[in-house]
Amino acid sequence: MEEIDMLDLSPRAGDLDAIETSSVDELRALQLERLRWSVRHAYENVAHYRAAFDAAGAHPDDVHQLSDLARLPFTTKEDLRRNYPFGMFAVPREDVVRVHASSGTTGRPTVVGYTKDDLETWADVVARSIRAAGGRRGMVLHNAYGYGLFTGGLGAHAGAERLGCTVVPVSGGMTERQVQLIRDFEPDIIMVTPSYMLNVIDEMERQGIDPATTSLKIGIFGAEPWTNEMRREMEQRLDIHAVDIYGLSEVIGPGVASECVETKDGLHIWEDHFYPEVVDPITGEVLPDGSEGELVFTSLTKQAMPVIRYRTRDLTRLLPGTARTMRRMEKITGRSDDMIILRGVNLFPTQVEELILGLPELSPHFQCVLDREGHLDALTVRVERREATPLDQAARAGAGLRKLVKNRIGVSVEVDVVDPYTIERSVGKMRRLVDQRPRR
Repeated sequence: MEEIDMLDLSPRAGDLDAIETSSVDELRALQLERLRWSVRHAYENVAHYRAAFDAAGAHPDDVHQLSDLARLPFTTKEDLRRNYPFGMFAVPREDVVRVHASSGTTGRPTVVGYTKDDLETWADVVARSIRAAGGRRGMVLHNAYGYGLFTGGLGAHAGAERLGCTVVPVSGGMTERQVQLIRDFEPDIIMVTPSYMLNVIDEMERQGIDPATTSLKIGIFGAEPWTNEMRREMEQRLDIHAVDIYGLSEVIGPGVASECVETKDGLHIWEDHFYPEVVDPITGEVLPDGSEGELVFTSLTKQAMPVIRYRTRDLTRLLPGTARTMRRMEKITGRSDDMIILRGVNLFPTQVEELILGLPELSPHFQCVLDREGHLDALTVRVERREATPLDQAARAGAGLRKLVKNRIGVSVEVDVVDPYTIERSVGKMRRLVDQRPRR
């Protein structure tokens, strides 16, 4: 990858919000003030929180310092589903100016709401995230996140406009058209899921276009876990800076945290709006910074739908700030609910991705297929060979992948190397885990 001039992307004096470089003491004081307001706002205006706090013997007056947050009960996705559609709102419905919702593929969708002030906050934190990734006023931004009930498209759009970018609202799908618009409009930035970016790159190459020759300088990728090996793949093939962004609808949407382009060493959480904890996924015990566990968020400024100790199921650890005062979270290693336990060994799709990307004969398009043989679960990694790879070399690479999984992760799997474009393509989040086990 040719080195893009970092002087053009690193923040200039006066670019950053004052809180991004304030002292830790100033940040903690602001967090405590906002936390006490948010907890009281939720308790006084949401029946679910009032009942949950009372059942746990907790009260907003118990919060005297940030560590007192651990005394309050967790919120889960199931709580949101039980209160479908508007039971978690803390303001009158007529004050909610927009709603978003999850797809609801595993049950009732989770609905989130926003006041006018919430939308302003959301635009601010997404703009901050794009700026951290190297985006600047006047850049052209190609937005390939899906628009609609999914928070990605409209969230990215509003933040890019707030920063002063020229937004191309392409949404997902129509991959040939995506490539055409990138060629014609010459965007500086693309925002998209990493798995769909791979589809766009493949389409460029199918059309005879070298992806490294496009105008793109920055890729802001999120909405699904992806590895540093994937970053290197993107940066090499596209000649861009690949930067991670994190968010989830229940907390606000994209813009909860972002990597800074000058360090790319984890995602700085915008802690003036979202207070993070990491807990043991089994016991719920709060873990010290640096320990790996499940990420939990409490909103500090949301009006329409505050969330108190929301369990994200995402696995990571908290680290000190570097480019910003706020703490960093490591790239998500997986989710506690997509962890595969195979013959007593814990395995995540991201671990498999890391191994695949070390084998040049295989492409990053893969799925983990779970099935049952007799009384035992069995896993097959179905992965595409690259177009230029002959069948015999691809077969040897598949055997090598099987050996790597056994040696590095400690479990035996089958590997099925298939032809290019055989595995389903996604315009949103890639379905890495396919569970074909019979239901008991």
